[in-house]
Amino acid sequence: MSSFLIVLDVILGVILLTMLGFWAYTRIQSKRLGGSLTNEEFRAGMHKAQIIDVREADSFKREHIDGARNIPYTMFKYQFKELRPDLPVYLYSDSLTMTLRCANILHKNNFSKVFYLKDGYSQWDGRKKSSKN
Repeated sequence: MSSFLIVLDVILGVILLTMLGFWAYTRIQSKRLGGSLTNEEFRAGMHKAQIIDVREADSFKREHIDGARNIPYTMFKYQFKELRPDLPVYLYSDSLTMTLRCANILHKNNFSKVFYLKDGYSQWDGRKKSSKN
């Protein structure tokens, strides 16, 4: 019975360390890539930036931040070249991981002003637009 508990403790420890590592990686990536913006900061700078929704097209069509363009995460590495590297890029989605991966793609391709919505689209309290279709 005691060997079972030891194995269980090891498994739980590995799971905990993995989760902690993922959290630390996400925090380090977010600091390195430009930074997060609160709703207020996002709203204040959005008229000078390229606002990119990296959610899939069906989510974008349902509802999105007014003025945003959709470049889905699944197509981002092929379509990011449509963006201007001299202008700030504001990214958002429902997933911080997806947003940070897109920010990393831009960073690796010499985009220097890349920011993302800190709490994601689900917490956005500004103007939204939905498709008529």
